[in-house]
Amino acid sequence: MIAARARNVWVIWLSLALGLVLSVASLPSFMEQGRPLWPALLLTYWVLVLPHRVGMATAWFIGLLADVLNGTLLGLNALVLTLITFLVLSLHQRLRMFPLWQQSMVLLVVFGLAQLLHLWLNALTGSRPPTLAFVLPALVSALLWPWVHALLRGVHRRLGVN
Repeated sequence: MIAARARNVWVIWLSLALGLVLSVASLPSFMEQGRPLWPALLLTYWVLVLPHRVGMATAWFIGLLADVLNGTLLGLNALVLTLITFLVLSLHQRLRMFPLWQQSMVLLVVFGLAQLLHLWLNALTGSRPPTLAFVLPALVSALLWPWVHALLRGVHRRLGVN
């Protein structure tokens, strides 16, 4: 039984790969500024549920893959996803107690801080001018959190990922 559960770890990696694909999938131009932070959402779920399996090293690796896929400065998304993972791990015990709407509010702040760091690093490199639209992906991601949580929880329970 333990070996069967250990084999289902591939679900975590498959979901994170899906998050990377969704982060580069094409969207209509009016929706592009509000693109959800898919890798951050999926990483946050797995860090909350299985902190012994998914942590800072996973966040760094997924972030480097996101940098390569997006063609951004190498380490930019890695740093941002590692910050998100650090904050979620720091708040892990409290976040698990909260209902989903309160988790969404906390994640809005966490994702907002990550987006602020992303904006600041982009401004330092001169690749993007600072705008207030940086908050929109954090807001959309926080609104999507209950649905992402419910979907991944169903997959987690059905496949017995541990």
